[in-house]
Amino acid sequence: MKPVNPFLLIVVGLILAIAGWFAAVMTTRYGLATPVLPQTGLVTMGVIVALTLILGIRVLRWRNAKKKKMLNPILAAWTLVLAQACAYTGSVLLGWHAGIFLDLLRLWNLRSDQGITWLALSMAGGGLAMIIVGLVVERFCRIPPEDGDADGAPGMPGRGARKPKGEGEYAYRGD
Repeated sequence: MKPVNPFLLIVVGLILAIAGWFAAVMTTRYGLATPVLPQTGLVTMGVIVALTLILGIRVLRWRNAKKKKMLNPILAAWTLVLAQACAYTGSVLLGWHAGIFLDLLRLWNLRSDQGITWLALSMAGGGLAMIIVGLVVERFCRIPPEDGDADGAPGMPGRGARKPKGEGEYAYRGD
């Protein structure tokens, strides 16, 4: 599995910022509600961030400890996928709500209630938190290179199945 490309996260965020800004302009023009997630979305983002962090810390503890008991490989793979999904989802949410926030700033003096502006800003902050936690947990899932394991140790199945191309690459067994 390839690591998350930060440049791709930035591109996704910028595209969604433009789309969010355009959607906010159009909804304002036609008198519709601003397309911002409700406050319960923050609770959902918090649960996803907490779950990702808990699973990531579990993988990190196993990786840093010298335990004889193997970590469930399916759990480790799910944790990696969840971390990457968290980063991409955070990029989408950050971009969308940042675009809406930028549009709402131009109307700051015209509105008496700024609740929607603060909601858009808090949703963008939640998206940023998702990106940070996703990238950190993804880093937790990397297996550090070990001396002598690149060529495969005798009697150790799965070791050396594929030589890593660089330090910190994800474990992969091509069975």
